[in-house]
Amino acid sequence: MSATPHRSRGSRATRRLLAAAAGLATAGALVAAMPAGAHGHGHGGHGQHKPTHDPTVDVQMLSFNDLHGNLEPPAGSSGTVAETQPDGTVKSIPAGGAEYLASSLRTARKGHPYSITAAAGDMIGASPMLSGLFHDEPTIEALNDIKLDVTSVGNHEFDEGATELARMQNGGCHPTDGCYEKGRTFPGADFPYLAANVTSEKTGKPILKPYTVWKKNGVKIGFIGVTLEGTPDIVTANGVKGLKFHDEIETINKYAKELDRQGVKSIVALIHEGGLPASSSYNYDCDSPGAGDGISGPIVDIAKGITPKVDALVTGHTHQAYVCTIPDPSGKPRMVTSAASFGRLYTDTTLTYDRRTKDIVRTSVKSVTSANHIVSRDQPKAQDISDLISRWDKLAAPIADKPQGYISADINGRGATTPEEPLGDLIADAQLAGLAPADKGGAQLALMNPGGIRSDLVYKASGSEGDGVVTYGEAFTVQPFTNMMNVVDLTGAQLISALQQQVSGANEASPKILQVSKGLTYTLDMTKTGADRVVTDTVKLNGKAIDPAATYRVGMNEFLAGGGDGFAALGQGTNKLVGASDLDLFNAYLAANSTASAPIAPPAADRITIVK
Repeated sequence: MSATPHRSRGSRATRRLLAAAAGLATAGALVAAMPAGAHGHGHGGHGQHKPTHDPTVDVQMLSFNDLHGNLEPPAGSSGTVAETQPDGTVKSIPAGGAEYLASSLRTARKGHPYSITAAAGDMIGASPMLSGLFHDEPTIEALNDIKLDVTSVGNHEFDEGATELARMQNGGCHPTDGCYEKGRTFPGADFPYLAANVTSEKTGKPILKPYTVWKKNGVKIGFIGVTLEGTPDIVTANGVKGLKFHDEIETINKYAKELDRQGVKSIVALIHEGGLPASSSYNYDCDSPGAGDGISGPIVDIAKGITPKVDALVTGHTHQAYVCTIPDPSGKPRMVTSAASFGRLYTDTTLTYDRRTKDIVRTSVKSVTSANHIVSRDQPKAQDISDLISRWDKLAAPIADKPQGYISADINGRGATTPEEPLGDLIADAQLAGLAPADKGGAQLALMNPGGIRSDLVYKASGSEGDGVVTYGEAFTVQPFTNMMNVVDLTGAQLISALQQQVSGANEASPKILQVSKGLTYTLDMTKTGADRVVTDTVKLNGKAIDPAATYRVGMNEFLAGGGDGFAALGQGTNKLVGASDLDLFNAYLAANSTASAPIAPPAADRITIVK
């Protein structure tokens, strides 16, 4: 799912507080980016097992995607998975958290001398405060401890730009915030980040390694990593400055051929792009009634176009769970998997490796078997990850636990079941309130992109703060990007065009419904197609029809103001005023509009009338 990247990790005041609490050291120099090319790698290759002469070897591949820095168990709907029961009912099961993910993967590896752990991007970015406040260094450290072998980049790996991504790979202190603990320098990732389809505009070469080769006792498996070609459409311009993003199929086919020439016949593609299964249950059979019949979305065409040299596809981005069989161009069955998001699931795939051909056997579906498994919270936590979380918690506590406001019940964002989210309304109202004063921009309405709302506000206390208390850490988890707010002039015609772009053009297949501030109302008729879904004569501001020729002051974050998420009309704004960050406005609104005795109730989410 698309979401906006952030401009910086918290306000200057926040960073000063952290510096005082943790005694930050001075910034260290960034280490140069890793060279591109194949490279032997793999935690599974460190064993002392003697070579075998059996014709085939079962290689275990454990995989996951879209962790987004969720070290602690995610709250609300983000921390559950849907499981279809034998009687057809659906059960919601608590899941996720790095402590449990580590335990699940370590348990799964037992008895498997050939085991690889791979991921399909968005390991970092759009992260809760525990990781996001520290530029996701805690998550990289946790992934090192979990023994991740390889991952592709995702769009969120570019939230802070290519230079910061290189630091995630190679280590070093943050150039502005420095090192967070005295005597400790961020080590960088022990695993390679793969970015085969992301090249430098200056050199034309991939900014990180395009592929890596896992080796053990004569077994060689190549991994090619790509992110979606449309990454620039869902990341701010600064995040992708100086970079080019290339076609996923063409890139994978190019490097599969290169690996093949090197004698690497077994290949897995790690793709940060995904599909949409017909059911949200993690155990849904998306091969019913036929292979791949139960899944749609971009990954279907991508899978059908990738060379048969690639034996399996690990995917992500859509935060969905699926294990599907989509035939390759030669008609052979090929596994395509995704493990939802936030560490709630992992996929266990068995690849049958033939030592004679050096290839994965794919004569039948049974030769490559795969299944998703719940990262249950009923199992013991991994103590080393618990210790890591505790260490970073102490650094974050002075800020994270500070109360910001009060709510009377859960206010759903990611967990909302309607296009208009109660939390989306609350955020848009907070932005309007902060930008309406003449000296703050004079906004008459505000718009919020749904992908920028990363969680729910949960009534139940997450710590010792008490039920209904919204802490800084919880507010940060909802809006982790710290986007700067903009107020621009838009004509009524441009505003209506923006609303139409929610359901047309690039967003027609998968609508992105903007969250709107109070006073803006309209009807969305989903029985129609494209731009006609927006009933233009119902678009009103404070009960008065929008005048196409009039000018309106519209508040939005910098991502939308740049035309992000396919909203080209919003990028046409003029007379721009840059205001405070979205998080600062949200926290200020909570403080000004709620008390312990008068908490904020969930908005009715009745500003957009949906006709189905």
